[in-house]
Amino acid sequence: MEKIKVAIVSLGCAKNRVDAEMMLYKLRAAGFEIISDPGLADVSIVNTCGFIESAKQESIEEILELGKLKAEGQIKHILVTGCLAERYREEIKNELPEADAVIGIGANGDIVEAVKSVLKGEETLMFPDKTLMPLGDKRIQSTPLHYAYLKVADGCDNRCTYCAIPLIRGGFRSRPIEDILSEASELAEKGVRELCVIAQDTTRYGLDLYGELKLAELLKELCKIEKLRWIRVLYCYPDNITDELIDTIASEDKIVKYIDLPLQHSNGRILKAMNRTGNTESLTALLTKIRERIPGVVLRTTLIAGFPTETEAEFEEAAQFAKDVRFERLGCFAYSTEEDTPAALLPQIEEEIREKRAELIMEQQQYIMDEFNAGRIGTTQVVLCEGFDRYAECYFGRTYAEAPEVDPNVFFTSDRKVHEGEFVKVKITDTLDCDLLGELSE
Repeated sequence: MEKIKVAIVSLGCAKNRVDAEMMLYKLRAAGFEIISDPGLADVSIVNTCGFIESAKQESIEEILELGKLKAEGQIKHILVTGCLAERYREEIKNELPEADAVIGIGANGDIVEAVKSVLKGEETLMFPDKTLMPLGDKRIQSTPLHYAYLKVADGCDNRCTYCAIPLIRGGFRSRPIEDILSEASELAEKGVRELCVIAQDTTRYGLDLYGELKLAELLKELCKIEKLRWIRVLYCYPDNITDELIDTIASEDKIVKYIDLPLQHSNGRILKAMNRTGNTESLTALLTKIRERIPGVVLRTTLIAGFPTETEAEFEEAAQFAKDVRFERLGCFAYSTEEDTPAALLPQIEEEIREKRAELIMEQQQYIMDEFNAGRIGTTQVVLCEGFDRYAECYFGRTYAEAPEVDPNVFFTSDRKVHEGEFVKVKITDTLDCDLLGELSE
């Protein structure tokens, strides 16, 4: 008997990707055939993102596109899960009849039952308590073999006024250290050499479970896993960047000197309106301390432009802050009004102004990145090879300064075959837009 084919389209963040990987494992274990192309599946699952308006639209467009294939008879069923499904529930079912099933994140562990229900032609709406969503489990890795995301917690307690994540995902929940280490060891045995540690707020890890911050301890334990080469920390929160954490990142060779620290703004009044702490002076002091104690550290941040009530002077303060700090990696996004959040009730700035302000910061950042890249010309860097680009006729990869999927690449030539997942030394010879160019130096 031919197996039922199932595919998952996972949108949004890496945390969502891990959820999809766990669902894929359950489906394969239940006897379904997992395929990569949702247009060829019997059941296509859309693991949606509902973080900001653009992400919502991307999720809706994906459902509509699959709906066209369903109408043509190319696929049979569409199941919608993820953050958008959790947040809008009945609205998706009523307004997107293309979907045969809508299930909340608390039903991720019941994905097999949901798919079987859909195959029977039953209307399927499943919204158990969101805290029932598995934090960790067996998974089918969807990233290249050499790197993987390691989710250490889910949910958020920070309650930033612009963000709907606590409404969607619930409160912060940490995984036990033993579970995380077990999963990390399994991934390393399968060939993973770079682990990206993720959560909505990685620096809060352990506070709910152990009564104290445990990220530094967790990172030290991860470093003991022999086959891991790089450990990267993403999505940190400035309030919990402790001296212990800084010292751990500085002293452990396997922890890449790269910190993703989304700050959102620097003006004290705006940060308070966001329900965040700090100001230009305190954040500058923190970043200066990090750079002094972690030589060569690469700092990534995100900023929000056009937050409700932001004055021109407050925007210029944030822009000057970014210019002075000179983040090696920075993304600036126009504020997105999210319903049911406190910020949505504040006087809103015109969308055109929000977009223009974000654009100005990104134009400024381009110069900073160009100078950062120019300063790397002539140096020899350790590069993790990601593959061969047959159009450019060269290999490509990343140094410690580039996180997967969000940062630029290093393109390099080699007289010998370089394998995907291999660490090599590359001499940087030039730049091309945001990317680096080089040649194997071995």
